[in-house]
Amino acid sequence: MFSYRHAFHAGSHADVLKHTMLIAILRHLTQKETALTVVDTHAGAGLYRLDGDYAGTSGEAADGVVKLFAALAPAGSRQPAIGEIAPLLQDYLETVAGFNPSGQLKIYPGSPFIVQALLRKEARDKLKLFELHPTDSKALAANIAQLGAGRQVAVARQDGFEGLKAFLPPPSRRGLVLIDPSYEIKSDYAKVSACVQDSLLRFSTGTYAVWYPIIPRPEAHELPRRLKTLVTQAGRPWLHATLAIGQSEERNVPGEPDRGQGLTASGMFVINPPHTLKPALQVALPQLLQVLGRGRGKGHALESGG
Repeated sequence: MFSYRHAFHAGSHADVLKHTMLIAILRHLTQKETALTVVDTHAGAGLYRLDGDYAGTSGEAADGVVKLFAALAPAGSRQPAIGEIAPLLQDYLETVAGFNPSGQLKIYPGSPFIVQALLRKEARDKLKLFELHPTDSKALAANIAQLGAGRQVAVARQDGFEGLKAFLPPPSRRGLVLIDPSYEIKSDYAKVSACVQDSLLRFSTGTYAVWYPIIPRPEAHELPRRLKTLVTQAGRPWLHATLAIGQSEERNVPGEPDRGQGLTASGMFVINPPHTLKPALQVALPQLLQVLGRGRGKGHALESGG
């Protein structure tokens, strides 16, 4: 049950998509003065070293944040590999760069640290973090403690699907919930659907962002269809974005370990999305694909409803 560690996947193309959208959503929600409550149901360790054993073993950051920085934020006088960088991607690059003051990309912030960096003390925004994995939960608590954020951030070693219920609706009636389990076990897909259904009954006007992997498993293909049905029944708007970087055509280097293709596509399903999100993604997604796409099967999609 506890074999999954996000440290192996930190900074991957899936993280790039998830965190680019997360930042965009938070930028919009923090424009209003009223306090915002953010809940991360599966927070992980919160902060990751890209030159550490985990990320180095998988090499997934090389096809994600490292590749993006090399193309869009090149060192020296070289110009970005594309023309004018989409504002969403520029914001993402600057946010990640803020955790790497040396200018070298060594640290990757997970969702907890990205969110905390964007919350406002004066508005009394709150962040609730859940992580059940014993090692990651301990690391998360230690990492958050170093922030000195006080009561703004709360960490609990608890099942986020269950723990979320106590915070809906938040006192200010303004909230964002990030739901991104590992999907290591098939039951996670059903749990996500049940969580969304229950949450909409408790707090129908909240913003919910659900990340999921696009893999050859029936549950993975059924999840976005199930979410569309639930949200339509609740009469709420939604947005669905996917990014597939495609299959690598490169051969393995002799003498180096075979890392395989790994995850090649993922999606984000957002309920009650900001009205600014879709037009911003229409500019950003093609650029992401241009930089991160690597071969057969690459593509992106964006749809909305409600």
